[in-house]
Amino acid sequence: MTELQKMGERAKAAARSLACAGPRKDKALLAMAQALEDGMEGILEANRQDVEAARAGGMSASLLDRLSLSQARVQAMAEGVRQVAAQADPIGSVVKGGQRPNGMSIRQIRVPLGVVGIIYEARPNVTADAAALCLKAGNAVILRGGKEAIRSNSAILDCMAAAAQAAGLPEGSLQLVRDTTRASSLEMMGLTGYLDVLIPRGGAGLIRTVVENSRVPVIETGVGNCHLFLDETAEPDMAVRIAVNGKTSRPSVCNALEKLLVHQKAAAGLLPLVGRALAEKGVQLRACPRALAILTGAGVPAVPAAEEDWDREYLDLVMAVRVVEDLDQALAHIAAYSSGHSECIVTENYANARRFTQEVDAAAVYVNCSTRFTDGGEFGLGAEIGISTQKLHARGPMGVNELTSTKFVIEGDGQIR
Repeated sequence: MTELQKMGERAKAAARSLACAGPRKDKALLAMAQALEDGMEGILEANRQDVEAARAGGMSASLLDRLSLSQARVQAMAEGVRQVAAQADPIGSVVKGGQRPNGMSIRQIRVPLGVVGIIYEARPNVTADAAALCLKAGNAVILRGGKEAIRSNSAILDCMAAAAQAAGLPEGSLQLVRDTTRASSLEMMGLTGYLDVLIPRGGAGLIRTVVENSRVPVIETGVGNCHLFLDETAEPDMAVRIAVNGKTSRPSVCNALEKLLVHQKAAAGLLPLVGRALAEKGVQLRACPRALAILTGAGVPAVPAAEEDWDREYLDLVMAVRVVEDLDQALAHIAAYSSGHSECIVTENYANARRFTQEVDAAAVYVNCSTRFTDGGEFGLGAEIGISTQKLHARGPMGVNELTSTKFVIEGDGQIR
């Protein structure tokens, strides 16, 4: 039996207990949050070593940002765990129910998924978020992070797992795969006898690999080729604020803007304003011919866009810009290139806003506010396991409820069919 299979056995045994752990889960979560704070010094030292190694290995600035922890970020992780603990327990809650004409009572109730596997890249905060959410939903979890964050992930998981056990949760509730070779991820994708679902969280390459190779059911998360469309009625100051916030506040995350579409009737006035504000923040603009002429004519630096730019998720200070004829062409462009994550329109036209929200097929559709709000905490869900861009079994930020399934409970007094 391999080490992963042994982890799977421990997780399955733990999952049976977690399904009826009730208030013990919240006690454990609060202890886990405190453990993160108490263990902060060790976590930050482990992270410092990871960051130094990654920097020496040539990791990009945007990925280094995802990898790096600070006292504030660890504190935010602990607070996120507390927020999860404060939520209502979904397990056993009734989704719907009623009484049949024959007198039987039928209720559909929430139950845990069972054992959740998560494969993710260089974001240590995922370790804390995923552990907390899975436990709250009554699931055991096996985490497999990237090699770049192995020291950080180990320090975080060790603190949380020890606290969970001390609070009465079974061994095997939280486990981390310490082998970061490709072999361990491939084995995890085939762990059908142990994992009930596998969730990849990371870049397009990781997600594609898991979706194409896993024999375990997959919930696909988060590539974010997110668009901002500035309608002809877009208010200039609002357009600038939303574009700059969406692109530059944290360009390395999946809800950051990647593409800017501007109505041709507004382009001459809006593009120089928005483009200059973005350029001043260090954003490289890759523009279609019409946008390029307007930007360079106004003294805003830009380079020609290539066809492959429209599909790319940059996760960096790069943005592709296109002038479109009207709302119809904007909708067609988004339909062709969107990853189904988050899309935004800035407009003062109510009818256009309605069309945009009705016709854009994405997990989150915005009118006059930044795509950076696509986040479990910002949506009131506490932490999140990721942003699901598929339509089954969940879509959008995945909180506690999205980590459950349901079963039907039928009660009678001797009825037969």
